[in-house]
Amino acid sequence: MIVDLVSEHADPLAAIGSAVTGGQNVHVAGLAGALAARGHTVTVHTRRTSPDQPGSAAMAEGVTVEYVPAGPAVPLPKHELLRHMPAFAGHLARRWAADRPDVVHAHFWMSGLAALAAARGVSVPVVQTYHALGTVKRRWQGVADPSPPQRVKAETDIGMRADAIVATCHDEAEELRAMGVSMSRVRVVPCGVDLDLFRPDGPIAPRDGDRCRVLSIGRLVPRKGVDTLVEALRDVPHAELVIAGGGPDDEEVRRLARLAARRAVADRVRLLGGVARADVPALMRSADVLVTVPWYEPFGMVPLEAMACGVPVIASAVGGHLDTVTGCGLLVPPRRPRVLARALRDLLDDPGLRAVLEKSGERRVQARYGWPKVAEAVETVYVNVLSARRRRPATA
Repeated sequence: MIVDLVSEHADPLAAIGSAVTGGQNVHVAGLAGALAARGHTVTVHTRRTSPDQPGSAAMAEGVTVEYVPAGPAVPLPKHELLRHMPAFAGHLARRWAADRPDVVHAHFWMSGLAALAAARGVSVPVVQTYHALGTVKRRWQGVADPSPPQRVKAETDIGMRADAIVATCHDEAEELRAMGVSMSRVRVVPCGVDLDLFRPDGPIAPRDGDRCRVLSIGRLVPRKGVDTLVEALRDVPHAELVIAGGGPDDEEVRRLARLAARRAVADRVRLLGGVARADVPALMRSADVLVTVPWYEPFGMVPLEAMACGVPVIASAVGGHLDTVTGCGLLVPPRRPRVLARALRDLLDDPGLRAVLEKSGERRVQARYGWPKVAEAVETVYVNVLSARRRRPATA
């Protein structure tokens, strides 16, 4: 198949770890590569953010990234991109009129708007993955949510018009049901993990001293709940906290540093800043436990990566964590530092429990979340969509 992925803000070639890159970048890159490994020809369309970017770039064998001119060629916050989607859609429409793909898979709601508009004139089926839903974001962030006010309505409309929806977890599927999206067109397919990179054997980052190491890694934004972990550290005196992500100029990094000082744990908190993706597995393997306790989480790739490295996980009982961590890690409510501290003490003081969670987590990731298995499931969605399209005229 010729498969075009639309990822308007998440460039699969972008460096991971800044405040504007994260799980969607990793997901699109992983899915594109795994689909190509299955013999498909894949093009990823993402917005041009630099005048130095070429029109296209090879990502891997069978995968090309095309940079779409839509708005100024500079990085922009996601909430400022909506006004540039008509230009993005116009570019796609011209591109597909000249070279029609078999199926389009849009990632994020604004990509869905652009893909559906562009596909209308060339009769290309569109599959949608949201990666996050405005209803959930607004529920947790309230007035702090910078999303355009029309986001929820647009996401609902996309859900009614797309040929199929790929939800990344069952919690998201239930949110879509509540929005009125027919479950007959929703398929749950999780995000994947690079099992060649994230594995239990391999280099281990160095450690100093005898304290237990608690690791937090990912984008540093308030909703990720890293402040909850800093608060919890007060009641876990035999542990150090290593925080990877962000940079010295990020306000969230400064806020966490101030919080650690106020809570008198600054001597046990290390803010590493961004870590190259190739170095992440070694850092994970150096930890006694990885903690990820966001307020909400559409899927959550970090706990799976840690589990693949044989590291036990404590995660907030939200979103995709309910699928991935339940039964092979510890789940806690978000924004509850005392509960988190108790879970940390229980785990760090029980080597037997850690060993059980290490093995069960590794087995689950190996069985369910490798990219070849995920790509096979997504391919099945594409095949079913194309089959339904072929049958449509005969039943009209």
